[in-house]
Amino acid sequence: MKDKKILLGVTGGIAAFKAASLVSGLKKQKAQVKIIMTEGATHFVSPLTFQTLSNNPVHIEQFDQMKNMDVEHIALAKWADIIVVAPATANTIAKINWGIGDNLLTTVLLAKRCPVLIVPAMNTYMLKNEQTQKNLEDLKKKGFLISSTQNDLLACGDVGQGKMLEPSEIIDLIEYQLTEKDLFGKKFVITAGRTEEALDPVRFLSNHSSGKMGFALAKEAFYRGAHVVLIKGPVENKGPKVDKTIDIISTEDMFNAVKEEMKDADVIIKAAAPADYRPKFYQKEKIKKNSEKDMTLLELEKNPDIAKYVGQVKENRVLVGFAAESTNELEYGKNKLASKNMDLIVINNIKSQGAGFKSDTNIASIIDKSGNLEKFDIMSKEDLAKIIIDKVRVLLK
Repeated sequence: MKDKKILLGVTGGIAAFKAASLVSGLKKQKAQVKIIMTEGATHFVSPLTFQTLSNNPVHIEQFDQMKNMDVEHIALAKWADIIVVAPATANTIAKINWGIGDNLLTTVLLAKRCPVLIVPAMNTYMLKNEQTQKNLEDLKKKGFLISSTQNDLLACGDVGQGKMLEPSEIIDLIEYQLTEKDLFGKKFVITAGRTEEALDPVRFLSNHSSGKMGFALAKEAFYRGAHVVLIKGPVENKGPKVDKTIDIISTEDMFNAVKEEMKDADVIIKAAAPADYRPKFYQKEKIKKNSEKDMTLLELEKNPDIAKYVGQVKENRVLVGFAAESTNELEYGKNKLASKNMDLIVINNIKSQGAGFKSDTNIASIIDKSGNLEKFDIMSKEDLAKIIIDKVRVLLK
């Protein structure tokens, strides 16, 4: 999103107050933001609020004094990488569909030359109105991007569809639209999170994996146009929007899902931390704490080695693995890369500050099958995901 040019149109609905948070979120991601407000919008939020948040003048008047001798509506349309109308009222949606240019925003939209994202916000009965629905369908056919709405309690007291998406959701939609689709036609199978191996109806063996790295990779691949299947363990986060999400519990579950989904895959990324062992015998009743013998005699057996299996049968598919180690990480990582026939391995030391399982950051080294090593300083898992997917794209050529 850095330096992307976002032209935000704010129209006259109560959801206009959320547009302030949207601008703030976009600025935090280093985007450039300019705002057009309709006259109605100024009754809900002060233009000064948007000017302060965006560090840019707010555009309101259709026939305002020309800036630097530019025709304002043409200059703004030329400037934008994407135009976002949020909130978009039923009235503005109708005007856009019918090509009415009676204010600065609708006139700019007549001169558009970039994608336009419409984010509706209105009373549920206005949204369900036959003409509003027809306008939205017509705009979709014309190539406009139309977001969904939330089903919730509305400002008027009604309950139903019509509430504007949250600013974070709108930012995700904007980022998706502005990301180059350089992986279109490729299928990625990505595993994320931990697995759980049941001891009894109450207890299980597991680890601290949060799935954050796998989720970042899935989001990056999906945003770049790949068909993404995310196979995730029982972690708290529901994960990013992708083409298909498969929820699993055990390592055996994950193994079966990977075997099925990799059949037509181009890339398999094993970012999950499946349990290496499982109890040999599952106790159908809860093991009581005074049953010391039962606990002492707990026997474990090996789980399937998913990465090793994929490496043995992958043929021309790209396999990316991870090695989370606590010591001698480069040595162990190189051995894992070779023994499991991986194309890339991402290595980190879990004891390094900022590189743990539940952290939002990582410190990684990446080795390819030719032995080339790159070390990276601490960065967000999203930034590391971009680096990894870039390397995968090169291998796909």
